[in-house]
Amino acid sequence: MEKGYVTIKSASEIIGVSIETLRNWDKSGKLSSRRDTKNGYRLYSISQIQKLVTDHKIKPAKKPNRAKLAD
Repeated sequence: MEKGYVTIKSASEIIGVSIETLRNWDKSGKLSSRRDTKNGYRLYSISQIQKLVTDHKIKPAKKPNRAKLAD
């Protein structure tokens, strides 16, 4: 996985929304993803997640695990 990106599962846990919500946000352009070239998984930029949380005053479900974010 690329540095600075998390999987859809990790992003949903950080933001506190369902995976389906993230897919819908991706379709609508609220939060964009890129695809992992090896497996096709959606990857979300940590900085974009932080901006979304700040701009929309979303309260994250839990404190992000720094070790997990660094992967």
